[in-house]
Amino acid sequence: QVQLVESGGGLVQAGGSLRLSCVASGRTFSSYAMGWFRQAPGKEREFVAAISRNGGNTYYPDSVKGRFTISRDNAKNTVYLQMNSLKPEDTAVYYCAAKGPYSRTNAYTTFKTEYNYWGQGTQVTVSS
Repeated sequence: QVQLVESGGGLVQAGGSLRLSCVASGRTFSSYAMGWFRQAPGKEREFVAAISRNGGNTYYPDSVKGRFTISRDNAKNTVYLQMNSLKPEDTAVYYCAAKGPYSRTNAYTTFKTEYNYWGQGTQVTVSS
């Protein structure tokens, strides 16, 4: 079992930055590929970023590419999402997710159905 706890959300003006953190319980964090998703009111949960077990591979959709950066520190059981140049349309609840244990060191996934652990979410609100 893995428990995920997100933090770092809040209210920020357009053009500002936030860094989200997600701390995982357990001693096998490095066995999990990690991802970030977001869900705005009335919309489906959508993929934001993914990172492989060893942090060597990352992937972003076009909507956040160049503005968001996912990273991880396996020694601290933590995955981060640095969000820059925030826009009002980035407003949502942000969730981190874990897929694993995953045998593929360099792989990640963008499909929410493939993640088997989820955090409770943290609200990000971007004002115009």
